Order: sequence, then structure tokens, then C-alpha cells
Amino acid sequence: MNTRITNIEADIETLSRISAVPSILDVICRTTGMGFAAVARVTEDRWVACAVKDNISFGLQPGGELKVETTICHEIRQHQQPVIIDHVLTDTHYADHHTPAMYGFQSYISVPITLKDGSFFGTLCAIDPKPAKVNTPEVRKMFDLFAELIAFHLQSVEELASAQANLAEERETAELRDQFIAILGHDLRNPIGAISTVAQMLLRMPLEDRIMRLAKIVQDSSFRIKVLIDNILDFARGRLGEGISLNLLEYQNFASLLNQVITELQLVWPDRIIEPDFEITEPVTCDGGRIAQLFSNLLANALTHGQPDAPVKVQAIQNGKDVILSVHNQGKPIPDAAMKRLFQPFERGEVKPGQQGLGLGLYIASEIAKAHNGTLTAKSSPDETCFTLRMPISNT
Repeated sequence: MNTRITNIEADIETLSRISAVPSILDVICRTTGMGFAAVARVTEDRWVACAVKDNISFGLQPGGELKVETTICHEIRQHQQPVIIDHVLTDTHYADHHTPAMYGFQSYISVPITLKDGSFFGTLCAIDPKPAKVNTPEVRKMFDLFAELIAFHLQSVEELASAQANLAEERETAELRDQFIAILGHDLRNPIGAISTVAQMLLRMPLEDRIMRLAKIVQDSSFRIKVLIDNILDFARGRLGEGISLNLLEYQNFASLLNQVITELQLVWPDRIIEPDFEITEPVTCDGGRIAQLFSNLLANALTHGQPDAPVKVQAIQNGKDVILSVHNQGKPIPDAAMKRLFQPFERGEVKPGQQGLGLGLYIASEIAKAHNGTLTAKSSPDETCFTLRMPISNT
């Protein structure tokens, strides 16, 4: 079945761009002694010349059309086999055929042009009013090779056009990506930062309980929005080409970096208990902002999903040449099915009311760990859930 979308004008244009076609038709005429050769596009209802070599004034030019039912190519389209005639008058099958009589030829050869996907394009054919010795293995093989060569070029032109279209689409996508990242990185984060600052200022004022609760809701919401924006921004960069970028610096006091994150989240969850235990004595080379982002994500998850009346325990220790940072919380264990997809994007597991999210946080955290030549793992049991980052002390 021919599934190729018919666009005759495009096919003529395509053949005109294949520089080998005129040479092929010239070689056919010189080798066989026949005066007319053509590449024809043949469909169920049309026969159109796409390329022509006419030494006998047959009268067809590229774009010229014959009634398809008057041609032998119409039959070839149906049975997909070559037709070769040395001399019509002595040929038992074609001596009384209507086509030779209508177009006045005695010798004829036509082979199908089949594209790589199996669809029928048309024929490579030649005719002459005089008999010619064309029904030989050499001529047959020559036509088969030329038909394959034309099919190859047609496919190549089509693939090139598709590649160019894809490239144009990729360029458009790149522009949209840059606009998207710019909006996330500036136009959204700036007002969210202002909202968060105002909320923190209100919480420091002597306000009535109702206003204080509203200010707390605004602060919590702005924090969640900031996390969402950061995660979407990193996901867009990672999936659209830039990846997780690092700015590696040596931190003499790695614990202070972690304590800063704890201080920020303690403002959002003032009623929760966070118990840190840090024993890092050597300088740690890392991207402080990225590690803070990873730690903030893990700690925020522990505070969100952990048992409200149980402390969240945070530990950072040295183990040989590695730093091991772990966050422990009590609460409902993570189901086994969710554990298998935990670090995949857009996987959120069981979401409780008021705990909205895109499911990007743990994916971004795992990508940050990988960028530091480290790993992020999770274990969960009825007793506790623990996320652990392990990375080299030195990433140089």
C-alpha cells in the first residue's frame, strides 16, 4: 500500500535538485540507443514526467502529463515488476497492446522506483520508435541500479528537508527555552522574594492573631512558590541543554552552610524541632548554593511529611574522603512502589491536602548529587525515613 502523501509539484522540484538524474537519463539513451528516457511519478490517477531526456521530439517536458490508464507504467504500479520490450511487433504480450499503438514506440523498458519505506514512487522508463536490444541482463541491471540510486536520492532529499525542519523547530524551542528561563529566573522570582520579605517583616510586628496567621500563610506560600520556581528552572535547564551548573568553592566551615538552611526553614516551621549533628573538620569543595538547595529540599520534605511531634534529625559526618549528609524523620513510610520512582521527575507519590508540588524536588536533588560526583539514596521503614547524600570532600 502506498502511504506516501502525493504532492506532484514537490516531487518534480525534488527531482530537479538531484544532479545525478540528467546524467542517468543521458547514459540510458547512449547505452540503449533509445531516444526518450524519463523519471515518471505514477499514482493511481496520474502519470507525470518529473525529469526528461528527449532526443526524438516525443513532446514531454518536466511536469508534462499522460493519462495514466493509457500507460504501461499504470500496470507496473499494480504488479511492481519491470516491463522490457525489444520489439513490440514480435512480442506475444504487447503486440496488440493499446499503449505502443497510441504512442508509436517499438522498444520499451520501465522499472519501478521503490522508496526505502516500501512505497511506490514511479518508474524509470525509456522508449523509441525503432526496435532496440534492451532485454539483456546488463541493461536490466543498469536500470535496477539507476532506479535504486534515484530512490536513494529521493529519500536523502526528504530526510534533509525533515532535518532542516527539525533544526528550525529546535531553534524555535531554544528561543522559547531562553524566554522561559528568563521569566522564571527574573520576572517571577523577584516579586516572590518581595512577598516573602514583606511577610517576614509582618511576622516581626505586634499584630493581632488573625493577621499573624495570614502573614504566616503568605510566608509559607511564598516559600513553596520559590522552591517550585527553582525546581522548574533547574528542570528546564537540565532537560533543554544546560544541565546542572556548578560553581565550586572551598568551604572551610561546611556546617555553617547547613546551619543557614536550618535557620531559614525554622522560620517557616517555627513549631518543629530540628536536631543537627555536624562533625566536619576538613574543608569541603562544592557548590554551596546547590548543596544548600539539595539540603533545603530534603529538610523541607522531612518537615512536611514527618511526624509533627517528632524531631527531624540532621547529621553530617566525614567518612574517609567522603562527606555523608543525612536527614531523618519519623512518620508514615514511603510505599515500595513509590520508592522505585522516587528520584524520577514528576513523581510525587501520595500527596496529602495542602502538600502541593510538581514532584521535581527529589529529581533535582539527585541531579545535584550526580553533578558533585555523589549519590542520593533513600530508605524508609515504619520507624523512620532517611535520605542520604554521599559525595567527595574534594570535587576538584
